[in-house]
Amino acid sequence: MSGYSDVNRWHKQLNGSLVILKKNIFLYYMKSPVLIFGVLFPVFFFLAFKMGRDISPGNVVPGMVAMALWFSASAIGPLVTPWERGAKTWERLISTPISLRSILTGDVLSGFVFGCAISVIPVVLGLLLTDARIMNLPLLIGGILAGALCFSSLGVLLSSPPAASPSNIMLLSNLVRLPLLFVSGIFVPIAQMPAWAGWIAPLSPLSYASALIRASYGSVPYFPAWLCFLMLFIFTSVLFTISCRFHRMYRAKGL
Repeated sequence: MSGYSDVNRWHKQLNGSLVILKKNIFLYYMKSPVLIFGVLFPVFFFLAFKMGRDISPGNVVPGMVAMALWFSASAIGPLVTPWERGAKTWERLISTPISLRSILTGDVLSGFVFGCAISVIPVVLGLLLTDARIMNLPLLIGGILAGALCFSSLGVLLSSPPAASPSNIMLLSNLVRLPLLFVSGIFVPIAQMPAWAGWIAPLSPLSYASALIRASYGSVPYFPAWLCFLMLFIFTSVLFTISCRFHRMYRAKGL
């Protein structure tokens, strides 16, 4: 009887997370800040990276995929939670029978789905408009899935400060995401970076997702694939655990 009760409780929590995912898809995916910070940002960085430089499509396309995944997957959390706090729907949400962890899981899934969907666009455009070719499709899919889950967990963590305005959270978000972007090997290979940047690069989860995506296009990765998947799993677990603690702490303080 206890086993059935546990299964029923887990099913209820999972269903709650999926409901939040559905809610976020219909309410927030097409909001202008989500599209600006999740879609236009990587396009602008791509143009700044590519224009005036003789770079092969084999380097441009993987970098564009990684940037699209980085910005889109991490954009949902920092925008959704402040919107709901400002609209006073966050209090209603956390008073429902589902746990805070399940609510945050729904937000992580929202960023995960959004990041995976957006990252498909540069993959398809790269195949249609350039001579870049995917050499290892399972590795590309695995890199996108693992990266999207990790980056979405980072976005949920960044949404934990009690701010009712998305602009405040996005300022904090960009203070974290932009430095990690520049040391991740997207623009300059990690092996060619200064020594100090090479020491910082392993601290960025984007470094590992970028390595997997580049390897799927035939480039020699700076990190081995097994290490990339392991580190993305560790980053995801740590980021989600910390985000749950921070959200719970602010909730206990009534913030």
